[in-house]
Amino acid sequence: MSNFVKEEVRNNVLWLTLCRTDKKNALTQDMYTALSAALQAAERDGKIAAVVLTGDGDSFTAGNDLHDFLAIEELDDSAPPFEFLYTLSRLSVPLVAGVNGLAIGIGTTILLHCDLVYAADDAVFALPFVNLGLVPEAASSLLLPQACGHLRASELLLLGDNFNAQTALEYRLVNKVVARAELQDTLEQVADALAAKPHGGLRAAKKLIKQPAEPVADRIEREAKIFAKALSSEAARKAIAERLNRKK
Repeated sequence: MSNFVKEEVRNNVLWLTLCRTDKKNALTQDMYTALSAALQAAERDGKIAAVVLTGDGDSFTAGNDLHDFLAIEELDDSAPPFEFLYTLSRLSVPLVAGVNGLAIGIGTTILLHCDLVYAADDAVFALPFVNLGLVPEAASSLLLPQACGHLRASELLLLGDNFNAQTALEYRLVNKVVARAELQDTLEQVADALAAKPHGGLRAAKKLIKQPAEPVADRIEREAKIFAKALSSEAARKAIAERLNRKK
């Protein structure tokens, strides 16, 4: 496990903090492995309501540590960065990101896999892959056009310029921009709100939201089957009973 990924469970929410502050939280292979292991454990643990990912110091993450990345002997889909991305894509537990300072490369593309994203007003984003002679990763060539449209995605991926938090909000990469001093409080409020909800319902809803496009009738059928199963669960019956009691 990496010493640069801090794990803490509070109120049934797993907090993951990148803490390699002297390198702007640039990600190493060990950090990717630690993140994958933590997310996979959270996925297996039905008590975990959500995961919050953020960065310590003045950065979310400056992206990949290029020296460490170039040292990978065989870069295939079993390498730690790709294992992490596959883990992200399969995650059913809700994932919340708090973006402070730099969010470069994977620091931006990871947000496309998050369910709720909150950014400090001083956050700086960039997708500089083409500038490095590389191509987009983390399925960003698919997910970014879906989020903000072909033209805006091309602007971000082909030009690779830095952009600020307000642009990220306008381009639908974040839910909300808050003052830097308010970011932690915002994350804690969101984490507490998620923790108070039936965890099975959260995960089932996320899975539905992430399903590929399909005919409306097929989605109604898919939802109906999951809805019927959820309705018979103890968590749903308890939540409905509490709601009815409040109305009385």
